[in-house]
Amino acid sequence: MNKDEGVVIGFDDTFAPFGFKNEEGENVGFDIDLANEILGRLDVEYSFQPIDWSMKETELNTGNIDMIWNGYSVTPQREEVVLFSEPYIQNRQVIIVKADSDIQSKEDFAGRLIATQEQSASLEAIMNEADFAEALDGAQPVTYPTFVEVFSDLDNGRVEGIVVDELLATYFLEQNGTADQYRILEENFGEEDYAVGFRKTDEAFVEEFNAVLAEIIEDDTFTEIKSQWFSDVDSE
Repeated sequence: MNKDEGVVIGFDDTFAPFGFKNEEGENVGFDIDLANEILGRLDVEYSFQPIDWSMKETELNTGNIDMIWNGYSVTPQREEVVLFSEPYIQNRQVIIVKADSDIQSKEDFAGRLIATQEQSASLEAIMNEADFAEALDGAQPVTYPTFVEVFSDLDNGRVEGIVVDELLATYFLEQNGTADQYRILEENFGEEDYAVGFRKTDEAFVEEFNAVLAEIIEDDTFTEIKSQWFSDVDSE
């Protein structure tokens, strides 16, 4: 990475509250604000580039973008191709159904349809539980490019459940005033960390980046940014 020439941050511009376009077409969100603070302190020029989330690692490693920063979950599969920053927030992959659904557990999805975002940590979580995935109708989840489409499928009754990031789900339902229409199952696919993804060759820059991230967490700037977007989210 040549930080003197500026860096390009790749993100999914529908992934609220981490990075998305508001009604005025501006890039906003928790990760947007965090990027502004960290890269500002590093005195690095930067821009945000919406990307096809299913192509994010390819976009990074071909040099079209320099960072993946948008509620990006650390997974073993991704660690093989991406250098991660230190994590900064924990998340869970949860299962959401309609409030009146008879589904109470993972076992109840046998022979039924479930949806998630393509090439997401949610998809990886489902497929890592082979018995669960194989029991689904079609032996795999239905996938869509964005979580907006995933929620739409549940709303329209085309699937009976969805697997999504808990932080995204709770924000989405609160903002839309529809939390009482859905139910999050007690069973989930476990906890995970969010971090920023870089190319494997960017070790020097990532070291600088991690130092400023730690500084922002230590001086409570991180907490101030977090409180503008959601509450009760713990940093690492």
